[in-house]
Amino acid sequence: MNSNLPEKARLLEVLRRGGFNVPDFIYVPAEDFRTENFSQLQGFLQKNADAYKVIARSGHPQEDLFKGGTFDSLETYADLSGVQYARKHIINAAHTEKKLSILRQQKFTNAPEIDLDNMGVIVMPFIEGLSVMGKVVGDHWEFGYCRDSSRRFQSEPYITSTPHDRKLLTISKDIQEYLGFKTEIEYIISPDGEINVVQAKDISKIDTLELKESGLSVKLDGLRRIRKRRNYRERPVFVMDVKSLYIEIISRCEDVFSAKADELPLDIEAVLDLVAAFEKEMEVFALKHERFGVLGITTEVPADLFQIANHYLDDYPELQKQLSPVLHGNNYKIDQFLSEADTVITQEGFHRRLCSHDAYGINTVRNPIWSAFWRAERADEVVNLFRQLGYKTGDTIGIDVDQDDIPTMHRL
Repeated sequence: MNSNLPEKARLLEVLRRGGFNVPDFIYVPAEDFRTENFSQLQGFLQKNADAYKVIARSGHPQEDLFKGGTFDSLETYADLSGVQYARKHIINAAHTEKKLSILRQQKFTNAPEIDLDNMGVIVMPFIEGLSVMGKVVGDHWEFGYCRDSSRRFQSEPYITSTPHDRKLLTISKDIQEYLGFKTEIEYIISPDGEINVVQAKDISKIDTLELKESGLSVKLDGLRRIRKRRNYRERPVFVMDVKSLYIEIISRCEDVFSAKADELPLDIEAVLDLVAAFEKEMEVFALKHERFGVLGITTEVPADLFQIANHYLDDYPELQKQLSPVLHGNNYKIDQFLSEADTVITQEGFHRRLCSHDAYGINTVRNPIWSAFWRAERADEVVNLFRQLGYKTGDTIGIDVDQDDIPTMHRL
């Protein structure tokens, strides 16, 4: 077997040869995209002509040195242009929304510098069904259930030691024994109950090893988490107040509006610099702390402020044209930053959309994602208390969870 294959493709091929139910797939290396050598891919697509969609999974030769979910997978049309588009999307995502995650892994977990032009893709027919991930944690198997692409309504992701079908446990044990190392296995369970093995990852070298309280505290109202193995956590915290940021942006826009014409270029730069400074502060914080929390006084731009900021300078179209894309881009920067936090404390109603790796991948065993919240009716009380106690970016906070799963947060 080609030793240059990325781990995803290599392990799928090993399991296919071992008689496990691996859907038909093909690995298309980067070289084939560079030389436009698509004869094998075209043959694969013709062979699977009944499929109107395929799933294109990232397949970089160094991908196994990054945590699962770092690089995208994409549903796309089952034709050549669809696969080409998917690869471009995967590479572009690594340059943009996944960039901060990649930089953090390179700093904190010794992930290598990576040439994204070497990105290949693994293509297989798209299978409707339930996504399940299985692995051994400690002395038992656990199975994480996530989205079901065949259903219109979805339940929250959850973890269980008792899979819906005992065959899933048997197959998982057989796969791990066959491969000879601890393995994280991803399945798609089709609506007719067929168990398809779509990914395997060697997790034998990933550490999953398994506290104190001081300072003034703030009692919150609830905690969302999938793993419940720990009831205490300490994190450096970034205090985010997007509402205040936008009030400051509008105030600066007011300065632009009232300025003399020859001062306008200078003033708009001041507004843009304000946004750039906020984005830089997030990036520096994320690259300083491997694991961190975000205290979201406000994490989303109020709709009225977003509209005002995007239209305040309509009388100066050349200036508004510079400002609007910066504000839209800032929303994505905030989202990327929040995605890197393993602890988010904010008002109820702010939900993180979890993919399977975020919800119960191997990297969540030691550091699962927590979302602590206060209820909307307590918003003024809680926010005022945070301000009163002087919480600021860089503080270390502790979260203690009681027997009723109610968190209390305090500054250390």
